[in-house]
Amino acid sequence: MPDRNSQTKLSPLEIALVAGEPSGDRLGAGLISQLKTQLPDAHFVGIGGPKMEQAGCEILYQMDRIGVIGLDGLKDKLFDILRIRKSLASRWQSTPPAVFVGVDVPDFNISLEAKLRSSGIPTVHYVSPTVWAWRGYRIHKIKRAVDHMLALFPFEEKFYQHHQVAVTCVGHPLADEIERGQKQIARDRLNVSANTLIALLPGSRRSEVKRLTQPLLDAARRLFRDDDTIQFILPFASDRVKKTFEEAARDYSDLPLTFVNGQSRRVLEAADLAILASGTASLEAALLGTPHVVVYKLSALSYWLMRRLRQVDHYAMPNHLLPSPMVPELIQEDATGDNIYQAAKGYLDSPERMRKIRSEFEKIFWSLKLDADRRAAEVVVSMIKFGDAVN
Repeated sequence: MPDRNSQTKLSPLEIALVAGEPSGDRLGAGLISQLKTQLPDAHFVGIGGPKMEQAGCEILYQMDRIGVIGLDGLKDKLFDILRIRKSLASRWQSTPPAVFVGVDVPDFNISLEAKLRSSGIPTVHYVSPTVWAWRGYRIHKIKRAVDHMLALFPFEEKFYQHHQVAVTCVGHPLADEIERGQKQIARDRLNVSANTLIALLPGSRRSEVKRLTQPLLDAARRLFRDDDTIQFILPFASDRVKKTFEEAARDYSDLPLTFVNGQSRRVLEAADLAILASGTASLEAALLGTPHVVVYKLSALSYWLMRRLRQVDHYAMPNHLLPSPMVPELIQEDATGDNIYQAAKGYLDSPERMRKIRSEFEKIFWSLKLDADRRAAEVVVSMIKFGDAVN
């Protein structure tokens, strides 16, 4: 193989990337920054957001053009999404990049990767679709489309190995970002000093907040009646979401609620216990060492579809990473004020349980703190055929 640095000086490599969400924008930016240290003359081009653009990516389309939330969003954007995907495939099949990296958004990227791979372009997919959890039939399409999968979790690596797909577990960027042991600093910065601080995270979408506010606050009211020194803190992703919560919480003015704009990670770090909507917040709480209860309510149709297509028994990511499930999950009709209260009391009444789960969460943290950006970049570089790329 020709010397890597000398080859890139002769002719810049083009590396194509597509990300469609803020989390993917962060991953893409971190990957680009690492790739620049190994391929300083490479040219990065594709779809992304402000972080990828700042890292040096030429943005052909802003990522919100292909980002979709829910079936209604897909209906409104479908024509534009299909047109963009066709345009990218044509562009890169005509002028092949050295490698293509699809960052998450599998419904967009896997199909694009299949077209590019059939043209001889190496394809890498960064962040495994939850094919191990639901819609398992997608593994066949992934095998046809992806040369190498970059997985965030060790159990995903085993899944792809079983299905004969080249894979590397790179760890999770959240673990790389977090510095543990900052609880008091977080409390000082939030200006809270409660003996027991409970974080309530009803979600980042208005539909989530509308469904979860009442059961969360019913549970909070019972917890406060048991111990009036408890304080509750709630971070909100936007003023819109905050307003939705306040409208639903008008009958709970007796509770000591502290509202914070953003800063969800700091809130989770400061809290003794969290009650939160299922999603990335659960993993973040685990990485920070915060015991928590996961609650979630979906629309009846969404829940019916999920139950029919799912292949796992648990929703919270920490329960897939622990030796055995330890995080209480209260989903759909189980997400009642009484059940949430009982789950929270189960923690508060058992210091030994709190200690044990914090210990297990620390193991998760170290298993995922693997320098994801660097490991991902090494795989991407290994996929490049340097001799062909400079001709």
